[in-house]
Amino acid sequence: MLMLLNCSNCRTPLQLPPGARSIRCAVCHAVTNIADPRTAPPHPQSGSAVSHLPQTQPPPSPYNQAPAGPPPSAHGRKKAVICGISYRYSRHELKGCINDAKCMKYFLINKFQFPADSIIMLTEEETDPYKIPTKHNIRMALYWLVAGCQPGDSLVFHYSGHGSRQRNYNGDEVDGYDETLCPLDFETQGMIVDDEINATIVRPLPCGVKLHAIIDACHSGTVLDLPFLCRMNRSGQYVWEDHRPRSGVLKGSNGGEVISFSGCDDDQTSADTSALSKVTSTGAMTYCFIQAIERGQASTYGSMLNSMRSAIQKTGNDVGLGGGVVTSLLTMLVNGGSLSGGLRQEPQLTACQSFDVYARPFSL
Repeated sequence: MLMLLNCSNCRTPLQLPPGARSIRCAVCHAVTNIADPRTAPPHPQSGSAVSHLPQTQPPPSPYNQAPAGPPPSAHGRKKAVICGISYRYSRHELKGCINDAKCMKYFLINKFQFPADSIIMLTEEETDPYKIPTKHNIRMALYWLVAGCQPGDSLVFHYSGHGSRQRNYNGDEVDGYDETLCPLDFETQGMIVDDEINATIVRPLPCGVKLHAIIDACHSGTVLDLPFLCRMNRSGQYVWEDHRPRSGVLKGSNGGEVISFSGCDDDQTSADTSALSKVTSTGAMTYCFIQAIERGQASTYGSMLNSMRSAIQKTGNDVGLGGGVVTSLLTMLVNGGSLSGGLRQEPQLTACQSFDVYARPFSL
């Protein structure tokens, strides 16, 4: 069984492999011993035998501190983790995922006033080695997202990349499968399973904290393992499906509000909007999510989901973007741009609690 302990220097949560007595933090490079789990070693006293040794200051960790700037205002702090993986130069390459990440960052900053310093971007284009979307870096970013959250905080996790599923053996899935996200190094390090995502960013959330996940990936319907799924038909009517496991394992939060929009159902696949073209593309689900907001079709969670599903049904061809993808995409949305064709994927909404989706206002 893996043991969880905090880095003795930067407090980043680390998983100690079985049998290991120490572990080096990939964020600040400090070595933490098993003798001091979750506690930092005492600083040497002046005059001690080691006080004369040179002290080196490790680089600051992006995962263990609040965003720069003034204290949060009354409406709460906003933080986001945005992950876009293209799997470049591999047989798994995707075309639109990094564009999705750029669009979402631009959108959060300019539409919902997320401070740029409170957004961690994970893409292959990042020069910081700790911002490459490896399994370890995605895990650490998710820990950072929820660390120290307080009532009034608004958190966002956006992921665009490959998703998959694997056989579930502990009986906590209605359909018998765990949903997964595929980090850049999934072929060697493995996938991130929905059980871990739930344990990391859902269960710890206290009352008053709001988390939205926007997951543009295949097989992503219940990838946060939330207890309730909004099953909506093409006329906009819906029922809530109870996905709580018969084992009684808690899949909800610690009182916080968690809502996830995903690109498709658990047994479906998601598409780029570049299916028939080689020009700049985006993920179909990310495009339709932004489109619904820009067109004023996202006043409630129900109207948002209904708008996304209707748009996806009409979507198929590339949006025809070139040059500055962010400006072009948002300009197209504002000016009434649309997609044509048709995709066989149905965006899904899952949540910690069931609610009237046409009565609750949507906000980030």
